Amino acid sequence: MSAQPDRPAVVASAGDALFRPVRAGNAFEETVERLLQAVRLGVVGAGERLPSERELAERLGVSRVTLREAIRALADAGYVESRRGRYGGTFVNASLPTPRGKGRKIDPERIDDTLCLRHVLETGAAEMAAARSLTPGERQHLTSTLAETSASDLDDYRRRDSRLHLAIAEVTAAKSLTTAVADVRMRVNQLLDEIPLLEPNLEHSNAQHEAVVEAILAGDPAMARRAMAEHIEGTASLLRGFLN
Repeated sequence: MSAQPDRPAVVASAGDALFRPVRAGNAFEETVERLLQAVRLGVVGAGERLPSERELAERLGVSRVTLREAIRALADAGYVESRRGRYGGTFVNASLPTPRGKGRKIDPERIDDTLCLRHVLETGAAEMAAARSLTPGERQHLTSTLAETSASDLDDYRRRDSRLHLAIAEVTAAKSLTTAVADVRMRVNQLLDEIPLLEPNLEHSNAQHEAVVEAILAGDPAMARRAMAEHIEGTASLLRGFLN
């Protein structure tokens, strides 16, 4: 059969719902989430072509660079492939990858519960850390842990990332809060282990870490809370995209 380049790639109503503008703070992560939703929900079926790069960038309200990074991440994860030529574009693979958990389904309520708890605990920890007059030792603890996370390679990133988030809780001087953040971080890491590491997300995450730590060191509780909320929402977007 001949190719059908004019065939609509998405059903209009579903496409309008999924391919709507993303928020600027986590543009890459939310773009990955939207594209994954379109693939996993069958809005763009196996073997079908995604809308053109120009159309997707316009509808999602992102740069073409961000869109290409998101598409490349999904290609590396085995969801789509790019083809050249007259009928080229980005196509959904006929067979989608099996989750790292060997096919076991993660309860959506478990994901939502973990993400909700994390939001409450970690935004609160950042706010309280910024509200304290930190000692020189506490300030050094934050800056050195941040530097170690930023310099970490892929294999060690999640451990260093976890250590930084715990350091933020530690400088609140509230032991029970530190314990609670450690507990929820274990739950988050169990979910993160089910999805691939995406380098553009790690670069973005490092920039957001820096913003959180800078706000804490500047003694700005409101900014620290906002920066942490934006940061963890980026992770939440990826988890919802890959696991829901």
